[in-house]
Amino acid sequence: MSFAARSPVIDVAKGLACALIVWHHLAFYGPMSDIAQPLAPGLMAWLYDYGRMAVQVFLVLGGYLAVASLAPQGVARFDHAGQAIARRFGRLAVPYAVALLLTVLAAALVRPFMDHASVPDEPTLGQLVANALLLQDIVGQDALSAGVWYVAIDFQLFALSVLLWASLRGRPPRVAQAAVLLGAAASLWVFNRMPALDMWAVYFFGAYALGMMAFWAVRAPRPSAWLAAMAALGGVALAIDFRGRVVVALLTAFCLVALLRAERLRTWSGMAPLVHLGQMSYSVFLVHFSVCLLVNAAVSRLWPASPALNALGMLGAFALSLAAGRQLYLRVERHGPSWPTALCWQAGLVGVGLLVALLT
Repeated sequence: MSFAARSPVIDVAKGLACALIVWHHLAFYGPMSDIAQPLAPGLMAWLYDYGRMAVQVFLVLGGYLAVASLAPQGVARFDHAGQAIARRFGRLAVPYAVALLLTVLAAALVRPFMDHASVPDEPTLGQLVANALLLQDIVGQDALSAGVWYVAIDFQLFALSVLLWASLRGRPPRVAQAAVLLGAAASLWVFNRMPALDMWAVYFFGAYALGMMAFWAVRAPRPSAWLAAMAALGGVALAIDFRGRVVVALLTAFCLVALLRAERLRTWSGMAPLVHLGQMSYSVFLVHFSVCLLVNAAVSRLWPASPALNALGMLGAFALSLAAGRQLYLRVERHGPSWPTALCWQAGLVGVGLLVALLT
């Protein structure tokens, strides 16, 4: 059997997870959600408490796609670890820096008109530098935008995977795959139970590794061994400490294997809107907070006490987030920026952020 590394199933899953993350943040960051809450209190509470679980879907998909590009047969197929990590940094950091710059500007615009906890404070030099270098949580600086911690974790997980494969170059595939299993066990059974480690890759590696195992299960002539390993790792993790995030990661990994091995789905073109959203999900994820800030400020100023109009404002913020994400994807992300370009944009983020702080 022949399997493509990228499939409409992947894009549909990313699209659904992206939409859920945006709605989680719309429910989490007011004031529109505060005013609209009486219209659908149960839905708002669910989005507030559980919408963030969609991050586990991205972690599993990230591991699946990472191993597809780095070591599909269990052996590193890249030549230089440093070059692979630098390419990843460039692809992540340029749209990231552009989106953070937009957030700094949006926050400066709304700060005089909206006194709300969701509005970021004026950025400091240390905060700007830490965010630009994806180090904000590690060095104890506040994030400039919602959800940017995930970008730092994604980069850490990719770099960790590259270093793992590079260190085992020349060894049999089973050795490297066994290392992934051991890393998943350590993460799921130990590190993921330590909240103080949630700014490090080891905390999330279990979900990422489940995505890697799902890839190998999809490619295997018989997936039973990989499925058993996934079930054992997840089952023991849940027996030690039941965590909803581990359940979501496990279900995502098993669903990937079932769907991507299904003969009739191999030629499925997917649902076009969700496929397109999945393809640009990273850009939407990055830019939606600045859009939501602006819409929150406008709606709360014009209609501060209307639940219906604030609910419509949330719908509008979602639609505008998709539109803004599409522009960021078309104009920046899909061009595959290099790491020197990323450093230029990061320097621009720091410089403009300081200028904004001085002028406001």
